[in-house]
Amino acid sequence: MNERAFECEACGALQTFQPGTRILECAFCGHHTPIPDRASAAIREYPLREALDRLADAGPIPPTATRCPNCAAQFHFDPKQHAGECPFCATPIVISQPRHDDAEHLKRIHPKSLLPFDIDERGAREAVAKWLGKLIFAPPKLRRYGHVGGLHGVYLPYWTYDARTRSSYAGERGTVYYVNVPVTTVRNGRTVTVNRREARVRWRRVSGTVSRRFDDVLVRASKSLPRVLADKLAPWDLAALVPYDERYLSGFRSEVYEVGVDQGFELARGIMGGVIRRDVLRDIGGDRQRIHSVLTEHFDTTFKHLLLPVWTASYEYRSKRFRLAVNARTGRVVGERPWHWPTILLAVTLGTGALGGALWLAHRAGLLQG
Repeated sequence: MNERAFECEACGALQTFQPGTRILECAFCGHHTPIPDRASAAIREYPLREALDRLADAGPIPPTATRCPNCAAQFHFDPKQHAGECPFCATPIVISQPRHDDAEHLKRIHPKSLLPFDIDERGAREAVAKWLGKLIFAPPKLRRYGHVGGLHGVYLPYWTYDARTRSSYAGERGTVYYVNVPVTTVRNGRTVTVNRREARVRWRRVSGTVSRRFDDVLVRASKSLPRVLADKLAPWDLAALVPYDERYLSGFRSEVYEVGVDQGFELARGIMGGVIRRDVLRDIGGDRQRIHSVLTEHFDTTFKHLLLPVWTASYEYRSKRFRLAVNARTGRVVGERPWHWPTILLAVTLGTGALGGALWLAHRAGLLQG
């Protein structure tokens, strides 16, 4: 295992990556070191089957100690991280990826691309403040007493999957037709029989095949951020991915995946399945559709392992803690929030009263016309 801290060429102090740039900056003397621009380099896709076979043969990953390159202290990094700070001297450390011929390289898939931080901590705080101020049905004093804790910049691991699919289905196509049904009713004090049109559905069995090509089906590989929050951080500008470079991680945490590439593909299959189901419904056609079975085959399945930048934080309101996250590319904020139930109850009461008044007026208008 190789630990790296990026020293300033001018004074020897430590440098960290500056969001929104392509530079490392020294906090001591302000010296800048550019990160080579490799944006034009191709982002590769890797065959899924080959990766699964390799991981199956490699066995478990043994625990290893980390040595700080600044103070020489030895400690164990959180096994979920491969970038962070030394707990003794706060040196920003990045664990270098093993060489291709190292045994450790065979035991874990390493990220090959990432989206660098584009929004700094100040920009993230401004986004959070706006988000808190726009919450509907939030406690009136939330902005004053909702104390947001420190923001933490972290690269979260993700998988993307590409695949071609062919799905055979069986189902039914429904055609709507109408019939006249005699109904007895009272009009002007007299009992009369009138015809009422009612819809019926004529079903016919159908079967067929649909095909689709999926590109960059995104699946989170971390469990540190709840799925309900992580999924709402999208969209991500994956077209702007750059090849993995350790210098982008300096000064930030970076997590190791907890959801394996095989588990991630099962989640991706579920996402693809929802799209395929819509394709099947469209292919069945008609006015109504029923699906009895869908059998899908996946071909040419490939994957990428990448890192995406997120600011995470929490805030406290009335002794209860709420989590939030900021997409460090777009500034989109997602989070848990408190509700002000008296305001909600008042809105429901006023809405119900307004609806009742509208119905009463409509009824009165009908009586006058009659």
